Amino acid sequence: MKKNYIEYTLSIDGMMCGMCEAHVNNIIWKNYPNVKKVKSNHHKGKTVIFTEEPIDLEDLKEKISSTGYRVSDIVTK
Repeated sequence: MKKNYIEYTLSIDGMMCGMCEAHVNNIIWKNYPNVKKVKSNHHKGKTVIFTEEPIDLEDLKEKISSTGYRVSDIVTK
Protein backbone atom coordinates (compact mmCIF):
# COMPACT_ATOMS: atom_id res chain seq x y z
CA MET A 1 0.00 0.00 0.00
CA LYS A 2 1.35 3.44 -0.89
CA LYS A 3 0.18 5.59 2.02
CA ASN A 4 1.68 5.36 5.48
CA TYR A 5 -0.90 3.09 7.01
CA ILE A 6 -0.71 1.43 10.40
CA GLU A 7 -0.41 -2.33 9.92
CA TYR A 8 -1.67 -4.75 12.56
CA THR A 9 -0.97 -8.47 12.26
CA LEU A 10 -3.18 -10.55 14.53
CA SER A 11 -2.65 -14.18 15.48
CA ILE A 12 -6.14 -15.64 15.82
CA ASP A 13 -7.06 -19.06 17.18
CA GLY A 14 -10.25 -20.71 15.97
CA MET A 15 -10.38 -19.81 12.28
CA MET A 16 -10.97 -23.12 10.51
CA CYS A 17 -12.21 -22.19 7.02
CA GLY A 18 -12.92 -19.44 4.54
CA MET A 19 -16.19 -18.59 6.26
CA CYS A 20 -14.27 -18.01 9.51
CA GLU A 21 -11.97 -15.62 7.62
CA ALA A 22 -15.02 -13.75 6.28
CA HIS A 23 -16.56 -13.62 9.76
CA VAL A 24 -13.41 -12.08 11.28
CA ASN A 25 -13.07 -9.64 8.37
CA ASN A 26 -16.71 -8.55 8.73
CA ILE A 27 -16.26 -7.91 12.47
CA ILE A 28 -13.36 -5.59 11.66
CA TRP A 29 -15.09 -3.79 8.76
CA LYS A 30 -18.25 -3.27 10.82
CA ASN A 31 -16.52 -1.83 13.88
CA TYR A 32 -13.58 0.13 12.48
CA PRO A 33 -14.54 2.56 9.69
CA ASN A 34 -10.95 3.79 9.15
CA VAL A 35 -9.76 0.33 8.07
CA LYS A 36 -8.65 0.41 4.44
CA LYS A 37 -7.77 -3.27 3.96
CA VAL A 38 -8.20 -6.48 5.95
CA LYS A 39 -7.13 -9.98 4.96
CA SER A 40 -7.44 -13.17 6.99
CA ASN A 41 -5.81 -16.55 6.38
CA HIS A 42 -7.14 -19.51 8.37
CA HIS A 43 -4.21 -21.74 7.32
CA LYS A 44 -1.77 -19.35 8.99
CA GLY A 45 -4.17 -18.22 11.72
CA LYS A 46 -3.43 -14.59 10.83
CA THR A 47 -5.38 -11.44 10.04
CA VAL A 48 -3.65 -8.34 8.67
CA ILE A 49 -5.30 -4.93 9.00
CA PHE A 50 -4.24 -1.69 7.30
CA THR A 51 -5.76 1.47 8.75
CA GLU A 52 -5.26 5.22 8.70
CA GLU A 53 -6.04 5.66 12.41
CA PRO A 54 -4.90 3.68 15.46
CA ILE A 55 -7.22 0.95 16.72
CA ASP A 56 -7.86 0.34 20.41
CA LEU A 57 -6.29 -3.11 20.63
CA GLU A 58 -8.15 -4.18 23.77
CA ASP A 59 -11.43 -3.27 22.09
CA LEU A 60 -10.38 -5.18 18.96
CA LYS A 61 -9.53 -8.29 21.01
CA GLU A 62 -12.86 -8.04 22.82
CA LYS A 63 -14.87 -7.69 19.61
CA ILE A 64 -13.18 -10.71 18.02
CA SER A 65 -13.33 -12.79 21.22
CA SER A 66 -17.06 -12.12 21.59
CA THR A 67 -17.63 -14.13 18.40
CA GLY A 68 -15.73 -17.23 19.55
CA TYR A 69 -12.24 -16.57 18.17
CA ARG A 70 -9.22 -15.79 20.34
CA VAL A 71 -6.56 -13.19 19.57
CA SER A 72 -3.30 -14.58 20.94
CA ASP A 73 -0.95 -11.86 19.64
CA ILE A 74 -0.94 -8.50 17.84
CA VAL A 75 2.10 -7.03 16.10
CA THR A 76 1.97 -3.37 15.06
CA LYS A 77 4.11 -1.87 12.29
